[in-house]
Amino acid sequence: MAIGQAPGNPIPAVRTYPPVEHPVVVIGPQYLAQYPVELGVSTKLWTLGENDFKVSDINGTLIFQVKSKLLTLHDRRFLKDAAGNTLVNLRQKIRTMHRRWEAFRGESKEEKDLLFTAKKSKLFQFKTELDIFLANNKGVVPDFKVKGGYGESSCSILLGESNAMLAQMHRLHSLTTMILDTDSFGVTVYPNVDYAFIVALVVILDEINADRSGED
Repeated sequence: MAIGQAPGNPIPAVRTYPPVEHPVVVIGPQYLAQYPVELGVSTKLWTLGENDFKVSDINGTLIFQVKSKLLTLHDRRFLKDAAGNTLVNLRQKIRTMHRRWEAFRGESKEEKDLLFTAKKSKLFQFKTELDIFLANNKGVVPDFKVKGGYGESSCSILLGESNAMLAQMHRLHSLTTMILDTDSFGVTVYPNVDYAFIVALVVILDEINADRSGED
């Protein structure tokens, strides 16, 4: 019994999530770890023409960076490793009702290099939810889902329609982020899950949440 806990008082239950049965690889197997990966994602707000993300581990070591090209026909984000090599580029499709994004390997725009697409689950949402389809999935059941919390302060990334948790993200608020005008997230990626893929989803989610121009 915990110190100071009265006998008979209930202990809050803990929600458990089944581990993934098989490694989840979308961008590359080199981004799998046998342990939970803790990442920090930060971005400078209100930069004109481009918006850069930095992704670091718990020691502050740069793991990924995201370079953005705005004010073009297609908004594009480039997920790069610490050395500056482009892993994937993310493109928002214009004139789509569900805010559809596509992810291509490297800097390619070719259909053969499409890795996945992400779109809002419903046209009108109080909480942002995304459906993610791998390139070879031509059906209606998504391979992955992103379920956001109220206030856009947290989200969970799940395997398909199951409760198998792949990652969790939460927005960080501090005096430092307010003074430096930055936006920061903490991301926990579960073992045997492609953490580069998870970072790409977090970037897409942040871009969709930042778009306040309507619910189309």
